[in-house]
Amino acid sequence: MKWYGKLYIGILIAILYIPILFLMVYSFNSAGNMIHFEHFTLEHYQTLFQDDRLMSVIFNTIAIALLAASISTVIGTFGAIALYYLRNKKFKVTLLTLNNVLMVSSDVVIGASFLIMFTAIGHFTGLGLGFSTVLASHIAFCIPIVVIIVLPQLYEMNDNMLNAARDLGANESQLLSSVIIPNIMPSIIGGFFMALTYSLDDFTVSFFVTGNGFSVLSVEVYAMARKGISMEINAISTILFVAILIGIIGYYAIQHFVKRQKMVKRGVNE
Repeated sequence: MKWYGKLYIGILIAILYIPILFLMVYSFNSAGNMIHFEHFTLEHYQTLFQDDRLMSVIFNTIAIALLAASISTVIGTFGAIALYYLRNKKFKVTLLTLNNVLMVSSDVVIGASFLIMFTAIGHFTGLGLGFSTVLASHIAFCIPIVVIIVLPQLYEMNDNMLNAARDLGANESQLLSSVIIPNIMPSIIGGFFMALTYSLDDFTVSFFVTGNGFSVLSVEVYAMARKGISMEINAISTILFVAILIGIIGYYAIQHFVKRQKMVKRGVNE
């Protein structure tokens, strides 16, 4: 890469990460503002962990993200496999288009649509806005993400490998569990972490479907920010950023481990 290419990437990374680093540093500021740094303190983190409401919101956010990512990964993976085996091209293109529409649609439109739907359902069933509505909406917008990530790797599979497994007597369930799933596992893991990140990061859709007695972190931080700058916001953001960073590192570690295991198996087979 040319020097100006490296310079461009360096400037781009600096623009993206310096504000985050600035936010993280000032979460340890004893002055309690973003104007000047006095000295290091953990007071804002102590205040955060002593706030029962905020801790409850953090727990809700993590629970929603893990459940939504897990359920959407299962549904999205089997949805991608179904699309892969679908032979009707027009129907396949239609389903892919509908999947992509959710990816590119405005979050405001999606959130408002879910609000109208849950309000109508609640009118007949008495179901209010809360944990279940947030979870359902997060699963809905995470499924297309998983499908988009898993489907390309299905098309990269060698058809001869599938045919060989069939020739050796494998039925469709054995083919799925022993050949297809292991081969697309890196993309499944990637889809899970991407869905997890989207769920943790979502604000607009969550803002529409949260009730009075339930909230997630993005909505709570927005409400706190409207009241004025608080270093607890910095502390929450720092914890969230570090958690996502650990998740990404974990994803690459798992991906590296899977690749290494494949290489070991190939070496044994050879």
